Amino acid sequence: MRTLCASTLIGEFFVIGFAGLVAMQLGAASTGTVWLVSGVAMAFCVVLCGMLGRPAAVPAGWVLQAVLVAGGFVLPTMFFLGACFAGLWWASVHFGQKIDEAKARFAAEPDAA
Repeated sequence: MRTLCASTLIGEFFVIGFAGLVAMQLGAASTGTVWLVSGVAMAFCVVLCGMLGRPAAVPAGWVLQAVLVAGGFVLPTMFFLGACFAGLWWASVHFGQKIDEAKARFAAEPDAA
């Protein structure tokens, strides 16, 4: 699960940075405000990558997804991108857990050879 979730978070890191550049050019808010919000969100992505082994990481990831979707009120494209990344986050968590369970079952099986 960690690898899939970390990949999603790193993708979000770059999307948030690029969205900050677009928001700055559109004049949606002052440059300082755009980079403060974008920088905090980008830092949260990186910190969350390091927290993925902890139980609070998945709910914190959902908070990040909600913030990304809410970014659509400033930059309308973020409604679409936030929804895409929320779907990717769900898939990363869902299929990552299935992969982890399969690995655990495989490790618990006695060797046939």
